[in-house]
Amino acid sequence: RGSDELLSGSVLNSPNSNMSSMVVTANGNDNKKFKSDDKMDGAPSRVLHIRKLPGEVTETEVIALGLPFGKVTNILMLKGKNQAFLELATEEAAITMVNYYSAVTPHLRNQPIYIQYSNHKELKTDNTLNQRAQAVLQAVTAVQATNAPISGTTVSESAVTPAQSPVLRIIIDNMYYPVTLDVLHQIFSKFGAVLKIITFTKNNQFQALLQYGDPVNAQQAKLALDGQNIYNACCTLRIDFSKLVNLNVKYNNDKSRDYTRPDLPSGDGQPALDPAIAAAFAKETSLLAVPGALSPLAIPNAAAAAAAAAAGRVGMPGVSAGGNTVLLVSNLNEEMVTPQSLFTLFGVYGDVQRVKILYNKKDSALIQMADGNQSQLAMSHLNGQKMYGKIIRVTLSKHQTVQLPREGLDDQGLTKDFGNSPLHRFKKPGSKNFQNIFPPSATLHLSNIPPSVAEEDLRTLFANTGGTVKAFKFFQDHKMALLQMSTVEEAIQALIDLHNYNLGEYHHLRVSFSKSTI
Repeated sequence: RGSDELLSGSVLNSPNSNMSSMVVTANGNDNKKFKSDDKMDGAPSRVLHIRKLPGEVTETEVIALGLPFGKVTNILMLKGKNQAFLELATEEAAITMVNYYSAVTPHLRNQPIYIQYSNHKELKTDNTLNQRAQAVLQAVTAVQATNAPISGTTVSESAVTPAQSPVLRIIIDNMYYPVTLDVLHQIFSKFGAVLKIITFTKNNQFQALLQYGDPVNAQQAKLALDGQNIYNACCTLRIDFSKLVNLNVKYNNDKSRDYTRPDLPSGDGQPALDPAIAAAFAKETSLLAVPGALSPLAIPNAAAAAAAAAAGRVGMPGVSAGGNTVLLVSNLNEEMVTPQSLFTLFGVYGDVQRVKILYNKKDSALIQMADGNQSQLAMSHLNGQKMYGKIIRVTLSKHQTVQLPREGLDDQGLTKDFGNSPLHRFKKPGSKNFQNIFPPSATLHLSNIPPSVAEEDLRTLFANTGGTVKAFKFFQDHKMALLQMSTVEEAIQALIDLHNYNLGEYHHLRVSFSKSTI
């Protein structure tokens, strides 16, 4: 099957591929025998030459590169040269893999690697050379081929351990794009029927618990996906087995879902699921066992497919997020809220273009972000947070834009255009701010502090926002600091009040949420 089909978002086969258990690591002779003389434009071969591997990369990670494309029959690691040879069962599988990765650069441990055809037509290796590598592939074979628990295999910790639980604990590092429950469902469904997902924020990191019907599926998903990026160079999956063996899901909404029970209520003020969507869930669950219905997303670092998903084809059920840039925020404190306060808070997650507090319903507002990714990101981080003492609800709006009032019409300052604001954090492509997007947290990161401002000044300033400063720590250069309030709500309030505060000497304070604690 040609790779153009893979890239157009069609479906890859489930990686139930058998793998033979020949795994070796090169010794001195192999290094001489396998010269790295492969040409980029060489004739197709089922042996692939992989270059520029990070030094500490494991056999498991290299094998995972080939898993989605078919049966892997041998691997040779040239550790000293940061290279490897991977042999697939068929030339067709190798061609598909090379074509796919020439369009989407594969990454291992956040480093780009290079894959091309080898001059060798097969790998002839002494398979007694490296028992650890052999054990890794035996373990993979047990999981992939027989769906039976692994037995009689000794495997080092860096490889596979027998699956204890059908529940995985997933942490997402470096989360620049929003990762929704639906994105996780799409990726993990590739390895078997996903029964339940619960998402939450803990230690300022987005985390999820995900339950399969069978521990073997959890094993397979962990092996193939741990350490992979969902989107190019960000949103890295860290996966472990959970101590739980069953998840108890009470509500079906954008934070948790039980795919076996489409009838559950949505809970906590979420709009109830439309019966048609509930029926679709039930149907979707029954489809999951069919290999043809699996998702294209979980190809290692499937940046192209994933970015398209984030930009709109994935979102809350029944809502088209396709470039949907406008958010509806409700349950606001109408006595306190202003367009400026919403601009500052939502501006942590994207460049706010316009804000309109609704004239007839002043506890609700429309906020237009610069793009659909930013609106998803703001929604996933701010829905359910407390602002001015009230838990706010953030959903995607059906409006495409926020209308400005007609010329000469006084709307009491309820609508504001921030399109040309100098305070946008994400205007510069590649800005460091893209790497520093974290959920609301009690600890704030302060920057742009002038030399004359002391710890005591900042403690007093932040205490005046109505909260308690629990801890403070300057960075070495004194231009930046961490400051901890006693609650997340107090930190949100302080950020709204003091981001861009003029500290004198032409220094305006910059405030954002931190993933650190003091």
